[in-house]
Amino acid sequence: MAKRRVETLLTLAVVGAGLLIAAIAGLFGYMSLTAIPLHPNAESVPHAAQSAPSPRWAGAVEQGRQILRAGLAEGNLPGLSVAVGIDGDIVWAEAFGFADLEKRLPLTPNLRFRIGTASTALTSAAAGLLLEKNQLKLDEEIQTYVPEFPDKQWPVTLRQVMGHVGGIWNDGGDEAPLLSVHCDRTADAVRAVAKHPLVFQPGTDYRFSRYGWILVSRAIEAAANEPFLTFMQEQVFEPLKMADTRAESATEEIPNRPTFYFPRFAANPRYGPDVIRPLDYSCYAGSSVFLSTPSDLVRFGMAVTSGTLLRPATVDLLQTSQRLASGKETGYGLGWDLETVTLAGQPTPVVGHDGDVLGGIAASLMTFRQRGLVVAVVSNISYADTFSLGVKLAEAFARQEHAPQ
Repeated sequence: MAKRRVETLLTLAVVGAGLLIAAIAGLFGYMSLTAIPLHPNAESVPHAAQSAPSPRWAGAVEQGRQILRAGLAEGNLPGLSVAVGIDGDIVWAEAFGFADLEKRLPLTPNLRFRIGTASTALTSAAAGLLLEKNQLKLDEEIQTYVPEFPDKQWPVTLRQVMGHVGGIWNDGGDEAPLLSVHCDRTADAVRAVAKHPLVFQPGTDYRFSRYGWILVSRAIEAAANEPFLTFMQEQVFEPLKMADTRAESATEEIPNRPTFYFPRFAANPRYGPDVIRPLDYSCYAGSSVFLSTPSDLVRFGMAVTSGTLLRPATVDLLQTSQRLASGKETGYGLGWDLETVTLAGQPTPVVGHDGDVLGGIAASLMTFRQRGLVVAVVSNISYADTFSLGVKLAEAFARQEHAPQ
């Protein structure tokens, strides 16, 4: 009897597993069959340029257009917007695809996109300004500037929080509880995350944390003795003429914004988009709150790499990889991601930040200091892999640089 029961249970388990696999396969098949291509003809994708591109870079621009059209069609993305800066000038800015699929409204280069966690790079620059004035000190414990954040099981410094080696807890991205909460002040957001213990001893591991950069935003506010968003506007955006960059708001209408989308299935835009539910990013402060255009992001990137906004030594400080107690490098500075890609056959450092929106990349800012090149690519859907597209664009301009005139 016992043996027969075991055999029966095994049979049921096998049958159940088979049915589950079949159901999952059927769901993927159904989603694939019902996904409508947003751009069935890549060459007919609507596009709008900010101005005529520089004749010097006409070949790279034309190649870039082909890259973005193909990226839209292959990825089934609603839209993409791009800007490229070289040696201090924006040489190309253009938008492709739709700002609103239902209304068939085309994108234009002046539309403000959610840049998600790419906001961190902007906030890092603000911290750099205060470091230069000795109003912030990296190796002070975070509670020096953020008293609302209680002492934890280990001490943690501002440097460790900025480098994501402080053990600060993080949320799940698309199911983040703070997206349904409104914060009038940065301190309100700190209180919302202060209850979590550190997830590891600071300096022993690397773990990206949006919550950590809420603390950094509050530290900037305390050191500057003015609201965080006011400091960002007056000390970063206005001096750099970033007129289209501002904080998102859930309580006021903001003009010049596309409709934002999220993949309807499997975190993959190829299965089609759904309109993103209403979100409130107010609590995320400098970790995710900003809207911007590719041109403004390029202006920012060029100002950082040229030493216009910050001293070169400060830029080096912020863009140097942190090290764990083990000696291992993290590949992340103080608000900047550090990678190496191949451009024109040469390994090339790229410093910047991807913008995670609800768990998927929707924006990328990339600076290639050795080449005087800055690239920004944004999309109005999560999981758009803007980084890969940005590398392809950078490659096109790097090859054009060495081409005969």
